[in-house]
Amino acid sequence: MNAPVQATSSLLRPASRLSAIGVSEILKITDLAAELKRQGRDVIVLGTGEPDFDTPEHVKDAARRAMDAGATKYTALDGTPELKAAIRAKFKRDNGLDFAQDEITVSAGAKQILFNAMMATLEPGDEVIIPTPYWVTYADIVLVMGGKPVLVPCREANGFRLTADDLAQVITPSTRWVMLNSPSNPSGAAYSAMHYRPILDVLLAHPQVWLMVDDIYEHIVYDDFRFVTPAAIEPSLRDRILTVNGVSKAYAMTGWRIGYAGGPAELIRAMAVVQSQSTSCPSSISQAAAMAALNGPADIVRERCRSFQARRDFAVTALNKIEGVTCRLPEGAFYTFAGCAGLIGRTTPDNHRIDSDSDFAQYLLRRVGVAVVPGSAFGLAPYFRISYATSPSELEEACRRIAHATRELSH
Repeated sequence: MNAPVQATSSLLRPASRLSAIGVSEILKITDLAAELKRQGRDVIVLGTGEPDFDTPEHVKDAARRAMDAGATKYTALDGTPELKAAIRAKFKRDNGLDFAQDEITVSAGAKQILFNAMMATLEPGDEVIIPTPYWVTYADIVLVMGGKPVLVPCREANGFRLTADDLAQVITPSTRWVMLNSPSNPSGAAYSAMHYRPILDVLLAHPQVWLMVDDIYEHIVYDDFRFVTPAAIEPSLRDRILTVNGVSKAYAMTGWRIGYAGGPAELIRAMAVVQSQSTSCPSSISQAAAMAALNGPADIVRERCRSFQARRDFAVTALNKIEGVTCRLPEGAFYTFAGCAGLIGRTTPDNHRIDSDSDFAQYLLRRVGVAVVPGSAFGLAPYFRISYATSPSELEEACRRIAHATRELSH
């Protein structure tokens, strides 16, 4: 889990709210991998959650035109009218959701959307239900706001998905939100309408509970999986659902920092108040680029998705050939979440025992120069996550090294 922030100088007294959070395990592993690279080691990093593709050219062209036209000033607080119109059209076209202009918000990344929503709604002690494995930022944002993350383990046998029974058992009078991510980081698991329906039925019976759904990987789904979002399945819940999305993953725009959401106007207004005292408006140039992405052709998104699927198929096949490793076929995103229970208790060539998935991740990095993220960082062990949003040649070499390293472990 995350290491808490501690004072390094007698002059600094960190705020108490930082005591429960810290720098994520993903960033720590990435930093260690970078240090090994500086030392001249050949390291393949499979921990980064961003596409290896470049931003599409028509999107970059739109940014250039915006700069040339002088669109370099402050914009409306939570999104230009033009970008909000593009987002409204996207929701209607792709999801069958008809949001009004005042039901749309735009921020500097989907992470800020989550932060704004929690800041605007949580009181100390409010509970937020988070299925695990989960993106660690979810819980840390809740903790910063004084809320209580309620982590619900989701078994591999259920496809790493929350079930209605799981949800019903943990809802209390203090429950404020349920957070769902489909397709999921880190597992790649996705919820179909059939999976969502029983969960939404539980929420119908608990009118104090709101649903925050993170659809950031919406366009990265495979095989015959059909993406759907909860507000489209159960319109009667629309007034307590925040549907979060962004341009980072589908359009390879992680550095542009544009996230958006649709939800009840009252919530959107409250989130705008939070944003007004933090970042104010998102980048004007990035907003112009995001508008071009949402309004532009989808061919490149589908083409890149096919590339990700080929990499997924290769990685899952390669990992399942490794003795002691099991890997479920994910429905979407660009991660595999492989089990390594069969390797726990084995011994490394330098006589260190593998007692956890964190031990295994450290072993892979130091022994064969492959950086993966242990499942314990996402709240579920013993697993490890790899991102296959890297070149096929690097992915193939990384899987070869992982196989070699596991063969060197002794019983």
